[in-house]
Amino acid sequence: SALATLKNMGLLKGINPLLTADLLHVLRSMGHGDKLCLCDCNFPAATVATKTTSQKNVILSCTLPEAIDAICSVLPLDFFEHTQASFMAPQESPGAPVALVKDMPTAGIEVVEALKTTIRKHCPDATIESWGRFDFYDEATTCFAVVQTMERRPYGNIILTKGCVGPDGKDLKP
Repeated sequence: SALATLKNMGLLKGINPLLTADLLHVLRSMGHGDKLCLCDCNFPAATVATKTTSQKNVILSCTLPEAIDAICSVLPLDFFEHTQASFMAPQESPGAPVALVKDMPTAGIEVVEALKTTIRKHCPDATIESWGRFDFYDEATTCFAVVQTMERRPYGNIILTKGCVGPDGKDLKP
């Protein structure tokens, strides 16, 4: 696959080539508690990015799970917070109840399951919950930056909260 070929073409050893210089700079600039919005190709990334802390919108030519895999290989998650990651779920209107994952379109269920599996590959204890669509949009504007992927499945949007790297080189936990 193209990704397998890319993994052998990186300029740094042990660093996923999806982690561009711009993206690595964003990840390194974030502090613990800062949030990163990863989104699909239909998300209003450019608009939302103008309201974020860094006003950065990094575009990656990959799926959401591929981006999460690359980012979570270097980004510690915040285990001092109740939730380390929050994904978008259907919501009819602001303030309306959030739909259950089972009520998503099939492709939405697939991408949510893939993102959960990918995050837990790197952080098995991560708590991942859903946010309603309109609440997610509001929360995305409070993020440090936006990373837009080429993900085309609906609801392929997630916010990760950065934690600290502990003395053992792993995610610091209480």
